[in-house]
Amino acid sequence: MQLGRRSLLLAAAAGTATAGTAAPAGAEPRKGGGPVVIGHRGAAGWRPEHTAPSYTYAVQTGADWIEPDLVPTKDHVLVVRHENEISQTTDVARHPEFADRRTTKTVDGRAVTGWFTEDFTLAELKTLRAVERLPAVRNRNTVFDGRAEVMTFQEVVDLARRLSREHGRTIAVFPETKHPTYFRSIGLPLEPKLTAVIRRNRLGRRECVVQSFEPTSLKRIAAERLGVPLWQALGTTGGPYDLVAAGDPTTYKDMMSPAGLARIAAYADWIGPDKVSLVGTSLVADAHAAGLRIGPYTFRAENQFLPERFRRGSGANDFGDAFAEYALYYRMGVDAVVTDFPDLAVIARRS
Repeated sequence: MQLGRRSLLLAAAAGTATAGTAAPAGAEPRKGGGPVVIGHRGAAGWRPEHTAPSYTYAVQTGADWIEPDLVPTKDHVLVVRHENEISQTTDVARHPEFADRRTTKTVDGRAVTGWFTEDFTLAELKTLRAVERLPAVRNRNTVFDGRAEVMTFQEVVDLARRLSREHGRTIAVFPETKHPTYFRSIGLPLEPKLTAVIRRNRLGRRECVVQSFEPTSLKRIAAERLGVPLWQALGTTGGPYDLVAAGDPTTYKDMMSPAGLARIAAYADWIGPDKVSLVGTSLVADAHAAGLRIGPYTFRAENQFLPERFRRGSGANDFGDAFAEYALYYRMGVDAVVTDFPDLAVIARRS
């Protein structure tokens, strides 16, 4: 598939480092070259997120890594959900036996109402079934509602290894510690359980990369000397909640400055900024200069998630020119992309 001269001109106009820039040290390169394609919660554009079908489809269509978000159960087992509040991603509201567990909690300084993984044992969560989180956007995915159960992190590791054998290539897991400061405050810290899974499965740097928005969480993992790369995720406003809670005024913007990147490089191998943070900036070049790899998030195909110039048709949920957007960022010299549509990212990488 050819992306066309228009797309290449748009990419060239970005004025940042090209894909030919030498990649920095600190993480394993993708065999065969080109940016790593990371299946965001699997292939969330095509299947309900964080389910075995979603992860499987991601790998079947070419994803190099699959991303599980980690939250704990009441009995302190790591499961994979986008958030610990599960009313949007499971059928919990249809279970009358759990009606009395609906509550309001303050998570990272924000009041949230619903059902929370930390109030359920693993056995109880296994009675629930996954549903599409964005049914108004991805109505096609609702056909899979009710077909998959909540997975543990160990089950994702097992699946990744099975898929690696089936496809003849190493599929890495890319776990994110979600709300680690909050979970530590309620006696369910994520890092010891994550460390235990990595050690028990002897996951190496080609099989696991750990990410978090909270630098304290990554530094706890770094102190364990596991030998796996670490990825500092970066937001667009404010700062990491662990720093906010500690009274540290450092913002994500500060962390993306050359001085901030140098500090990140002392404990991490990658940064993962929102893709908008790369537009009209030197962030790719600055990250590489600091010895960091860079993987922006989150690439989606629907118009509402695309820059205006790449939108096609009149509907917010119509597919736009996703290939042009991938071409733009590939030409910037990114080392990975985090995407709901790994198949499209792979096709664009081949073009």
